Amino acid sequence: MREGSLEAPTRHPLAWTSDDFYDEAKLDEEMRRVFDICHGCRRCFNLCDSFPRLFDLVDATDVGEVEGVRSDDFGAVVEACTLCDMCFMTKCPYVPPHAWNLDFPHLMLRYRAVEAKKHGIPFMQRQMASTDRNGRLANVASGVVNWATDEHNKSTRGLMESVTGIHHGANLPRYADETLINRARRETHEINSAAPAYGKRKAVLYATCYGNFNNTEIGAATRAVLAKNGIETEVVHPACCGMPKLELGDIASVADAARDVSAALVAWIDKGYDVIALTSSCALMLKFEWPLILPGDETVKRLSRATYDVTEYIVDIAKTEGLAPGLGTLDGGVSVHLACHARAQNMGAKAADLLRLIPDASVSVIERCSGHGGVWGARRENFDIAVKVGKPAARQALRDGHAHVVSECPLAADHLLQVMQMTAPDGEPPKPARAHHPIELFAKAYGLAV
Repeated sequence: MREGSLEAPTRHPLAWTSDDFYDEAKLDEEMRRVFDICHGCRRCFNLCDSFPRLFDLVDATDVGEVEGVRSDDFGAVVEACTLCDMCFMTKCPYVPPHAWNLDFPHLMLRYRAVEAKKHGIPFMQRQMASTDRNGRLANVASGVVNWATDEHNKSTRGLMESVTGIHHGANLPRYADETLINRARRETHEINSAAPAYGKRKAVLYATCYGNFNNTEIGAATRAVLAKNGIETEVVHPACCGMPKLELGDIASVADAARDVSAALVAWIDKGYDVIALTSSCALMLKFEWPLILPGDETVKRLSRATYDVTEYIVDIAKTEGLAPGLGTLDGGVSVHLACHARAQNMGAKAADLLRLIPDASVSVIERCSGHGGVWGARRENFDIAVKVGKPAARQALRDGHAHVVSECPLAADHLLQVMQMTAPDGEPPKPARAHHPIELFAKAYGLAV
């Protein structure tokens, strides 16, 4: 592969079970090799804060080269990486099969894995990454939890910042009164037998932590839209996909989650069901990250081939069988933020494609990072950077002036809306009262109450 080639990038499996993976001297050698190439290229300067930090370190040396940077300073570059994969997927001309074989995000992950093995993962970070447990507890007392975690509650958020390190002003996900699993048990949807896709598909929704414990509207809207299109659904949530622990370098825990969840979901594939992951980060894990962590696991491979993102699935129905009639118009246009973990799935701009199926829809696409990066952007030391990174996207959304802002990553959507509110001129608040997942607006266009 040569620079400028149109070949698709190749991602190599993670050698996380090898002793060499954790060898600090070999890691340092690889960091210097990659950083030297990045320094010479600098194409990624505007993607995230990792690259400006790296280039500032190099420029501050007497020699102006990576060789002058102390290895102890590499941690600051790693800390700024959100594992969004955009440098690998959209910017770097030296990704494999190029001979230079760069995979910047997985190198950052390797560094974190080495640090986690050497020093352990800090207690509070481990607790926040236990999303299933946290969700189950929060659902029991969602009213109190949502009151305490509201960014406008100065007394509780100040205390929370001192204990957890989460910035007092960062918007945090609200918790639902019940899980999506329980909601699905009590809500039934009549399957539209007149729909073109009737009898040709059935789908199991992998609820995901966010879809199960936080915003159950995403799953409810997906079920309603699929029922309208003649497709029966089931909802399951065997466990978290492990993305929060991947960000901490705890690859072994992610591998355990991959084995458990894939076994549960493949049982549905055996019954003829397609698998839909309700959030883009979790779809990325099932499709791409798990097979790289467990490359020899046939169950993981089967799940990867059978998994769809929500928007990808609906667009596929539209192209293959055709959608059920009944789509109406939406009041106001839509600004679609293309989430990094949706783009990293290499499936195209499916969120925008979905919303363009709505008659007369005015759709604008935002390809800039929202700045959030999961829990990364909510941490005290990162929040201001997350706001800074998200401002170009927020300004574009404000210029669009649309009634709706959506993203396949709900956390990115909420953060983008918060940055819009912080960026809007005085007296001119942004039009949207809240951000949505694209499927929620699609259900609204169908006139479906969820």
